[in-house]
Amino acid sequence: MNMKSLREVCVVGTGMIPFGKYPDTTLAEIGWPAVKEAIAESGLSPKRIDAVFCGTALGGMLAGQRVMKTLGISGMSIINIENACSSSSSALSLAWLSVASGQHDVVVVIGVEKLTKFGGGVLPLEKEDWEVNQGMVMPALYAMRARRYMHEYGLTERQLAEVSVKAHDHGALNPNAQIRKRVTLDEVMNARPVTDPFTLWHCCPTGDGAAALVLTSGDVARRNDTKPVRIVASEVTSGLYTDGYRDMTWAELTARGAKHAFEMAGIGPEDVDVAEVHDAFTIAELMYYEAFGFCAKGEGYGLLSSGATSLGGKTPVNPSGGLLSRGHPIGATGVAQAVEVSRQLQSRAGAHQVEGALVGLTHATGGGIAGLDHGACSIHMFSR
Repeated sequence: MNMKSLREVCVVGTGMIPFGKYPDTTLAEIGWPAVKEAIAESGLSPKRIDAVFCGTALGGMLAGQRVMKTLGISGMSIINIENACSSSSSALSLAWLSVASGQHDVVVVIGVEKLTKFGGGVLPLEKEDWEVNQGMVMPALYAMRARRYMHEYGLTERQLAEVSVKAHDHGALNPNAQIRKRVTLDEVMNARPVTDPFTLWHCCPTGDGAAALVLTSGDVARRNDTKPVRIVASEVTSGLYTDGYRDMTWAELTARGAKHAFEMAGIGPEDVDVAEVHDAFTIAELMYYEAFGFCAKGEGYGLLSSGATSLGGKTPVNPSGGLLSRGHPIGATGVAQAVEVSRQLQSRAGAHQVEGALVGLTHATGGGIAGLDHGACSIHMFSR
């Protein structure tokens, strides 16, 4: 992509509701407060909105229209995107491109999901997939990755549990987190077993949630006297299909996407001040440290134990609490990550602020298909 031919794209408004369980609330009722907050924060009139991009995986038809009409805003282009857990980050990428290309000047991006309608349990996957039809669910898939990683690199169950402790230390500081409770190593290890080696605290909670952004061209952002955050890279990649052996300890799709995103942004892993990565299960965070180049392959735990990825460290990862603590209403996650990083770069993240953060990244993957590392991966880079 020729970045010189594209316009600067800025985040000028952010909105988010606390993630949790809202069984008696409709999807539209979950979504509209986040959109209203983002528009109000932008200082722009709703009449300025050229288009809306809404990401939801399981929210049903016309989710964006349902949210926007609740606010009394309609008539513009509204596009709904499904891409599993990458749904709203894929919506963000399309929104970014629409502004960068000059098609639109002001757009709204929504991520919204209501998983309580399923009554609990694992996410429903497509039965036409042969692995799913044989009983594959996401906790089992990540558990296999964890066991293989432990075999290859000597990671212990107690060390793996430290990822959860860190996540909940961070999430306890975040008023938008679904779980605002610190946990000890013993609590993680002695919790209800889910699938070996995971206990309950190794797994992200499902629930409901919504987040929203207002994006504008750089010219509009500067005229509006905001404190804009620039989106300096936007990358959506799909997995490579193989019906044979694949290395379950290596996040190939994320590594490939990260390489492209770093090249687009003109930076490297050493330049990142804060990151929000897709830690749906504890092993995922360690694997993504390696895929992004924050450390070498097999050295994820060493980076964690050094404190580098905790608040106060060199590159805090998931200061929001991540999916493990903030929660994972799947269609809302990507935009929620972008809200978090944007607020971090504006120094208004409150008790979980990363001091001096100027460059951040977000990362959301979507899985659940046989033969692929993941089905989709979306990475964004942000800068002040």
